[in-house]
Amino acid sequence: MEILYEDNHIIAVNKACGELVQSDITDERTLVDEVKDYLKVKYNKPGNVFVGLPHRLDRPTSGIVLLAKTGKALERLNMMFS
Repeated sequence: MEILYEDNHIIAVNKACGELVQSDITDERTLVDEVKDYLKVKYNKPGNVFVGLPHRLDRPTSGIVLLAKTGKALERLNMMFS
């Protein structure tokens, strides 16, 4: 996973072609799973971490995916994408 930008509120990652952003019927690991694991390790979080997804890219598409690290950030990103 290539992290392009991170602050206290958001994280931007480079999604590779063929990578799944959000879970589907295949039950494969997703970009959201990878980001959650990264945040758990980086911030030494023992339980669940919040990762909000205000948009997604289709599996065959590559590009930048923005994810929210807080509920407030997700709310604001949702407003920007609407």
